[in-house]
Amino acid sequence: MADTQQVDPKDGQKAARLAKRIGGYAKEHGGAEGHVEYLGQRGARIVLVGEDGAWGDVHAPSMEIARLAVEKAGISVREQFDGDFAAKVRTGPYEWSRMAGIQVGGPSND
Repeated sequence: MADTQQVDPKDGQKAARLAKRIGGYAKEHGGAEGHVEYLGQRGARIVLVGEDGAWGDVHAPSMEIARLAVEKAGISVREQFDGDFAAKVRTGPYEWSRMAGIQVGGPSND
């Protein structure tokens, strides 16, 4: 039996806008993989890791919209943010200074 579930037109538009952003990110970074994380009432976070190791994220108002967006964008999606996926992330000086600042009680003032 075919899936006949309809997507709310507004949700479809939101997913299409997110898919455009995700696709642009993937193009800019030589491709990308993603992971969708449930944030409760706040929606979902789509974490993107480019083939060049750059990473970023986008917010979706719901898991359904997030899943539809990554499907429309055509990127592969990981079920877990596991060690293999994390190993692809390239961090820069900004991330290291933020992490160090958190460890010692706040961001660096350098």
